Amino acid sequence: MSTSIGLISLGCAKNRVDSEELLGQLRQAGYTLTSDINQAEVIIVNTCGFITAAKEESIAAILEAAQYKIIGRCRKLLVVGCLSQRYGNELLQEMPEIDGIMGTGAVPEVVKVLQTIHLGQRPLAVGAPGYISKRLARVLTTPSYLAYLKIAEGCDNCCSYCVIPAIRGPYRSRAMDDIISEAQWLCSSGVKELIVVAQETTRYGRDIYGRYALPELLQRLAAIDECRWVRIMYCYPDSFTDGLIKLLAATPKICRYIDLPLQHINNRLLRVMNRRGSKEYIIKLVDKLRQSIPGVTLRTTFIVGFPGETEQEFSELLDFMAQVKFERAGVFAYSPEEGTAAEMLPGRISDDEVAERVNQAMSLQQRISLRHNLDKVGQELMVLVEGWDDDAKMYWGRTEADAPEIDGKVFFTSRAVVREGNFVRVKVIDAAEYDLSGVRTK
Repeated sequence: MSTSIGLISLGCAKNRVDSEELLGQLRQAGYTLTSDINQAEVIIVNTCGFITAAKEESIAAILEAAQYKIIGRCRKLLVVGCLSQRYGNELLQEMPEIDGIMGTGAVPEVVKVLQTIHLGQRPLAVGAPGYISKRLARVLTTPSYLAYLKIAEGCDNCCSYCVIPAIRGPYRSRAMDDIISEAQWLCSSGVKELIVVAQETTRYGRDIYGRYALPELLQRLAAIDECRWVRIMYCYPDSFTDGLIKLLAATPKICRYIDLPLQHINNRLLRVMNRRGSKEYIIKLVDKLRQSIPGVTLRTTFIVGFPGETEQEFSELLDFMAQVKFERAGVFAYSPEEGTAAEMLPGRISDDEVAERVNQAMSLQQRISLRHNLDKVGQELMVLVEGWDDDAKMYWGRTEADAPEIDGKVFFTSRAVVREGNFVRVKVIDAAEYDLSGVRTK
């Protein structure tokens, strides 16, 4: 009987793709995969190490997984991913529960690492993060109708608060033909929504083709017959080209949804954060996006409580949010990270004050979101069905304006049975801050 593998994946969608590639290689090597951690003889924890809260969650997950050596069938525990890349030696020395460590660059080596573990060794497979997928096997952990498509690794931006370049290495685009081949396989397997991810999707191609090649890639993805939606995430403002805008406006399969993380709007703070662009540029870009792409949904993220952020600079951010009225926005408290330039900056703001600023900004965004949703009452929207809610006694799904797990839902009634992964039209009859409700029309 083959050894059974259970995997716990933490962090972002890019990390999830790594997890799926790990599982794909293990299945090819003859391992049995199980979703029941209690039955797994080997448990793999794919960690996140982006911010303090993520590191704490990863440590907790490792300790919880180690308990299955006592209460379950687990015999070996392998820890992989971002936390391993940052603190591999420390984890191996301080946590005897761990049987092996793999960094972000060792994804193709998982079978070899497990073989070493089975021989009684405690490998530390952490090197320079230079890995890039050459179209490895994958086992999807998402619902069958959607998949994340990672088009690049690493990051060159070196924002002063961020450790990603140290964890993931420099920006490395995947070959376009490899991406298209993977997308064709995904869609022929039943995937209807491709979600394009990278640390910065809009930079795609500059390093290997000498140009911004995301428009060409998206055009080829949209040409796949079985694909219904292509959604792009993690767009950087200053690499958002006019060609990309024109493509989004002219291609129905590409969701009119733009994830544009801004982090702040005050010019001084943008410089200290080492963010490219300016307030003036961002305002012009947002205006251009809304004028050029009718019905576009803009999502962004902001960091508040950055060292030295004054009350006036925070008020400037609130004024900007009230002026622009992003359809979707997340607000996060600044987290000082070891090894970043921002860690050494003066002007640290108290946790209580940062929490209050987060609350003010999110309260504002909640009101903005409600106004946008109320404007949808009476409209008919195309909805991708995702499930049935027993409490509400309604089906639920998402529109092109909503990314999975981070945005709102559409709850609806239907006289006929509908299945997950189907597309239906829903007339909106009510709205809350984040979710809509309605009735299926066809």
